[in-house]
Amino acid sequence: MTRLKTAVLISGRGSNMVALVRAAQDPDYPADIQLVISNRPKAAGLERARKLSVEAIAIDHKAFPDRESFEDALHDALSARGIEFIACAGFMRVLTPGFVGKWVGRMINIHPSLLPKYKGLHTHRRAIEAGDRDGGASVHWVADEVDGGGIIAQARVPILLTDTEDTLAARVLERELTLYPEGLALAATAVING
Repeated sequence: MTRLKTAVLISGRGSNMVALVRAAQDPDYPADIQLVISNRPKAAGLERARKLSVEAIAIDHKAFPDRESFEDALHDALSARGIEFIACAGFMRVLTPGFVGKWVGRMINIHPSLLPKYKGLHTHRRAIEAGDRDGGASVHWVADEVDGGGIIAQARVPILLTDTEDTLAARVLERELTLYPEGLALAATAVING
């Protein structure tokens, strides 16, 4: 079976990354996660990836004079390892059109809202303040516009009258942990099948 050599980009704990790595331990899963990269050297997700026997490296964005040189180093690290596909999972960097262009159709992200609603930050607070009945998460293709690429998969999470930003975020994250492996499988299969 063809499996795409996949990297996961993270900035923090790596909760979604762990879910992806565990899904990819199934030999029939269409993505083979071979690399985890964080832009933050102290990200807890790096050690979590190593404990799951995945190569994990940090490329500190603060060590570079601008976005382009950071992204050049990121692209070089991915290319050197033969990576074919990228899953962003809590990667808190806005990528330039130059980087996105190199990986168009081969890079996905998960976002904690029902896109196209609430692109960007503070999604849960915005959904609660708007009086929405549902929050949720979306797996989408990465495009030049932040959180603007085509949607691959979504999951709805009811907003309760008692919800705060934190309680809703916790429930949405719990749902993301099954949604993202499903979304990555759909996207990787689409790429494999051309």
